[in-house]
Amino acid sequence: MAERLVIDPVTRIEGHLRIEAQVEGGRVADAYSAGTMVRGLELILPGRDPRDAWALAQRICGVCTTVHALTSVRAVEDALDIRVPANANLIRNIMFATLMVHDHVVHFYHLHAFDWVDVLSALEADPEATSRLAASISSWPRSSPGYFRDLQERLKRFASGGQLGPFANGYWGHPAYRLPPEANLMAVAHYLEALEWQKEIVKIHAVFGGKNPHPNYLVGGVPVSLDPEDPSAVNAERLALVGTLIKQAQEMVEQVYLPDVLAIGRFYAGDLWGGGLGNYLAYGDLPQTDIREPGSYLLPRGVVLGKNLNEVHEVDLKDPEQIQEFVTHSWYAYSRGDDAGLHPWEGETRFNYTGPRPPYEALETSAKYSWLKSPRWKGIPMEVGPLARVVVAYAHGRDDVRQLVDESLGRLGLPPEALFSTLGRTLARALETQLAVRWLQSFYDQLVANVRDGRRVTVNHERWEPSTWPREAQGIGITEAPRGALGHWIHIRDGKIAAYQAVVPTTWNGSPRDAQGQRGAFEAAMMDNPVAVDDQPLEILRTIHSFDPCLACSVHVVDPEGREGVRVQVL
Repeated sequence: MAERLVIDPVTRIEGHLRIEAQVEGGRVADAYSAGTMVRGLELILPGRDPRDAWALAQRICGVCTTVHALTSVRAVEDALDIRVPANANLIRNIMFATLMVHDHVVHFYHLHAFDWVDVLSALEADPEATSRLAASISSWPRSSPGYFRDLQERLKRFASGGQLGPFANGYWGHPAYRLPPEANLMAVAHYLEALEWQKEIVKIHAVFGGKNPHPNYLVGGVPVSLDPEDPSAVNAERLALVGTLIKQAQEMVEQVYLPDVLAIGRFYAGDLWGGGLGNYLAYGDLPQTDIREPGSYLLPRGVVLGKNLNEVHEVDLKDPEQIQEFVTHSWYAYSRGDDAGLHPWEGETRFNYTGPRPPYEALETSAKYSWLKSPRWKGIPMEVGPLARVVVAYAHGRDDVRQLVDESLGRLGLPPEALFSTLGRTLARALETQLAVRWLQSFYDQLVANVRDGRRVTVNHERWEPSTWPREAQGIGITEAPRGALGHWIHIRDGKIAAYQAVVPTTWNGSPRDAQGQRGAFEAAMMDNPVAVDDQPLEILRTIHSFDPCLACSVHVVDPEGREGVRVQVL
């Protein structure tokens, strides 16, 4: 008889996610993913100045702290045919790559690692053996026996006092854990080190964007000036600080993060479940010239279907037949009927909660059951995110990506097909981070060279004034948020925003079934996952966390009767 497992809320994510799974014979037979928080940014932006859209859109999420602003200014620039200066493109790329490196490292250690690492097992580790293990995988200097012995003593004091702090809740001792005590102790040490490091790298956003989170952006470029001698500009001292922070990031990624993922991967190489849809979508980003020129992207654009690494399908984000959102199983209503698919330029945000009154025992999965819509590419559900980007780049024949993937999988004794798994998704994120930190150095070097040579323009003011705009225009802004393909679609009329739609990565991945009954990426990835202990669904959480869900795209919260829950006035 099937048993129904309910995980609500899923923790170690951003936002509110509910998972329900039917388990038969120790494996997932069916699964449902429900976003239990509504987002209504589309209802807040119309009527406002398009040049201000980024500041509001960025508040979609406090984790993806820069990408919504970047996507928003790109949407306005696309609508108004504005091209940004080369320095602005470089600074935006630096901001983007900084977020990707920071976000991926934090995700692994502070959100995902405990799906692989048994913290209490570290109490049994031999510090000298831990030191030998650490030295065998990296030249990271904090690897002495004394260092690990001191850390273990701290952990023992936590445990003996009954207060484990950040390690308090977990399925410690679960049979799905594979690491020996020494690997667990090493990972706990790096968890704590990553906490210290992550507060440093975000200073890059403060240098170029004034603050973090939510750094400043500007339609037409970036809101900073470049002058080596000016104390109020990004000067020589601040550029030197950025260079130092990039070097530190390289060390963290190449000597700690990637070696840890590979070390853990060796113990989990036999657990290749959680692959899911096998369809991958990437919008692409990091233009070396201009965002309108996808051929210059370091992260290429495309679709891979059915795990076929020999073919990449083209993506047209303005084609109304390619990108559509469905609400058949979502708590929204469409004027054309709930089985229709709408391109974001025609998108509607009309709340229609028909679910049970909270709290409830189970979702009504035959009807509407999620606040997430169901985006589809040509009617096909897609996975987005680091794995999608790596798969698309690999299929494009990108030498840097192929080399990293083949070398890493070779060290694990795994074929390329192993990417299509929970472990592969986690590995792809680490490999992408290594690429990103290298590109970060390249963008920085180019920017420093421009400043040194006197090329310091950061803003294109030509179409700043609304009097220069057409009466009506539409635009699209895209990026690759750490969690996947992100698009903002804008319609401008008479100098104001007439309509705005954002399709975010977790809407793609966490979507409920569509009009054809097709599962989204979360739901598909859970299928056939093992569940060793009924009331401790570690394996399910490992798969869900591998996507790094972020459902905090809600800026307006309502109760089941539609009443406003809270209003915040910004002064």
